[in-house]
Amino acid sequence: MTRWLDAVARGLETLLVLLMGGMVVLVFGNVVLRYAFNSGITLSEELSRWFFIWMTFMGAVLGLKDHAHLGTDVLVSRLKPAARRACLVVAHLLMLWCTWLIFSGSLTQTRINWDVEAPVTGWSMAWVYGAGVVFAVLTAPLLLRDLWRALSGRLRDDELVMVQESEELSQRHGSDAGAQGKEPRP
Repeated sequence: MTRWLDAVARGLETLLVLLMGGMVVLVFGNVVLRYAFNSGITLSEELSRWFFIWMTFMGAVLGLKDHAHLGTDVLVSRLKPAARRACLVVAHLLMLWCTWLIFSGSLTQTRINWDVEAPVTGWSMAWVYGAGVVFAVLTAPLLLRDLWRALSGRLRDDELVMVQESEELSQRHGSDAGAQGKEPRP
């Protein structure tokens, strides 16, 4: 399963790079064409918006896989391991429910908008709502895997808090752990 997750993550990272590059080319190219040549790329606004939507959803999948989302662990980090595990299970059940809501809503919107054409490109608006479907399909297995690990006791006590308080703290923990010869904190 880890090999499969790593392959999907590499594919998503490549997709994110392509989407970001496309956004940069479209937006920067449009700005240069507007100011230098008094023309522009008609598709620029619409496609860059769509690229941004897909980048947001696919980046969230990668953040979930790496437990890189920012959060507050002030209360949970002070609890005993059993209570931390219970909070993690409840949080994952709630996230699975939200994932289901995103999936069902996005699927409904994708079906509704299948024949609706975007104003500039003329492409199906289902592409916009399809990002939520793909997001839900990719995140559900990640959440189920972590939920199973929590319920089966396969998580160490230090893994029971799956958020980062801040980027600075996580970088500091990573450099402190590296200096002490330990694995960086997930």
